[in-house]
Amino acid sequence: MPTQVDQIDGETVGQLSESALLARIFAVLRGSSEALVGPGDDAAVLAVPDGRVVVTTDTLVHGPDFRLAWSSGSDLGFKAATVNLADIAAMGARPTALVVALAVPEDTPVAFVADLAAGLREACDTLSPGCAVEGGDLTVSDTLTIAVTALGVLDGHEPVLRSGAQAGEVVAVCGELGRAARGLRLLFDRFRTDAGDPVPVDRSRLSPEESADLDAQLRPRPPLAHGPLAARSGASAMMDVSDGLVLDARRMADASGVTIDITDVADPDALGGGEDHALLAAFRTGDVPEGFRIIGVVRERGDTAVTVAGHGYDGTGGWDPYRDWDAHRG
Repeated sequence: MPTQVDQIDGETVGQLSESALLARIFAVLRGSSEALVGPGDDAAVLAVPDGRVVVTTDTLVHGPDFRLAWSSGSDLGFKAATVNLADIAAMGARPTALVVALAVPEDTPVAFVADLAAGLREACDTLSPGCAVEGGDLTVSDTLTIAVTALGVLDGHEPVLRSGAQAGEVVAVCGELGRAARGLRLLFDRFRTDAGDPVPVDRSRLSPEESADLDAQLRPRPPLAHGPLAARSGASAMMDVSDGLVLDARRMADASGVTIDITDVADPDALGGGEDHALLAAFRTGDVPEGFRIIGVVRERGDTAVTVAGHGYDGTGGWDPYRDWDAHRG
């Protein structure tokens, strides 16, 4: 199926009623295993076995967050789901459902919206089986915007917060670091006109390694199942590495009142890049589960929240949508 908005002929969003468009979308999706009442009513009803719900939300906006020239509808749906599923997993929870709000221009092809829905479903099916889209909202806007709310359950365990790391513990990560940053740099370096406008990606111009970096940026596949595993293994603190290892480690260190010393990561892309969605966690030394690799230690609070091999980190990086807006426009 063609997926780029400017390459698809046929029906557009503006030619259909809201109910007709929703029917096309829900024909692509399937319900979650926790849904008692799914799409079609004013609200969904989900089972909550232990009485607690974990909730997070994230928004992707055309311009600062993605470019239609670089991402297909399926890519966008996959990524929009993934960034939210990762936040649920980082609490030690199991994702159960997504609620999605779409604001789309009237000339958006219906096929593109269906492709986006397919990406949402694929992310749920492959990264968190049993989770699915259970409803949302649809409206018209000049700017394509995808807002996703994810819900999860703790299955009887306590949530793992950022604030629990203690001196003497080790810091470990599960998932790759740096690839997404390299993928973003590829897009800006290789797939723009001289005037800076984005152009469609030509995979034939990429090596297998570069293609993998691009996939990490456009269709991230974080190890979501390791979030609940870390919780069961006694993780004292955990978070999703979405804005760069150093920046997110600083957030954990500040919340916990400690210093985190990163001793086993030297790659600038891994330290300062963002959007990897790996899991960063603190454990007692003997509790690190399979799939996590130790990259540092937790120390008593010092002069700085994060050090790299014992020294202050003077590199740049980490994603801040307000600070980095201009740099990522185009």
